[in-house]
Amino acid sequence: MKLKITTQNYNPLLKRKEVTFEVEHAPKEGTPTRVEMRKSLAENLKANIDLIFIKQAVTKKGSMLTVGEANIYDTQEQVKIVEADHIVTRNIPPPPPKPKEEAEASKAEPAPAPPTAKPKEEAENKPKEA
Repeated sequence: MKLKITTQNYNPLLKRKEVTFEVEHAPKEGTPTRVEMRKSLAENLKANIDLIFIKQAVTKKGSMLTVGEANIYDTQEQVKIVEADHIVTRNIPPPPPKPKEEAEASKAEPAPAPPTAKPKEEAENKPKEA
């Protein structure tokens, strides 16, 4: 995976660096994940990975080139104020997979049975109270 920064502008009002980049990847590798692109951006720009948020990354069908946009904030407070919640959520790395023992133990436990409703016949046979 090769990362190339195409444009880089600092926005003083929002206290962030707005970056446009291109990622060239091998055909067998597929499109890199947001986590991989964030790591590569952090290495190239010498920035904190927790302050980098990829807004968009697009790979055209059949090409090995991904074009994307990212914002690199000065502080974590600016992230909370400016960046949209869905963008922050997309850039959070997925949780690590569970070890096999825990996964098997959770599968072995039966799910609780749903509460059963009284049959309609029982309700109709009861005398009505006045």
